[in-house]
Amino acid sequence: MSEKKCSCGCGCDAAKTPDYRVPTGDEMTLADLPVGMTATIVKVMPKARGRKKFADVGLVPGTELLMEAHAPFGGLLRVKIMETSMALHSDDAANIVLKKEA
Repeated sequence: MSEKKCSCGCGCDAAKTPDYRVPTGDEMTLADLPVGMTATIVKVMPKARGRKKFADVGLVPGTELLMEAHAPFGGLLRVKIMETSMALHSDDAANIVLKKEA
């Protein structure tokens, strides 16, 4: 019987903490957002690696962003936040929960 591990790969019990949230319904993770789509950040997972750095660059709940590009082999994503484009690793992007714009 395999035990469920956290999405960050560090071995923590993020999936067992009450603050952990799995995207449902019209929510998705940043890693799953298609190119050209706009979405609003709902939550950054509490155990996400670099959570403070995400906040420093504007990746906080309520911020609107645009997916500009995916790397050919899926490693990096280019996201536009406000007037800044930045690259994120897809593993880090999987810890950012979004709500699609209508």
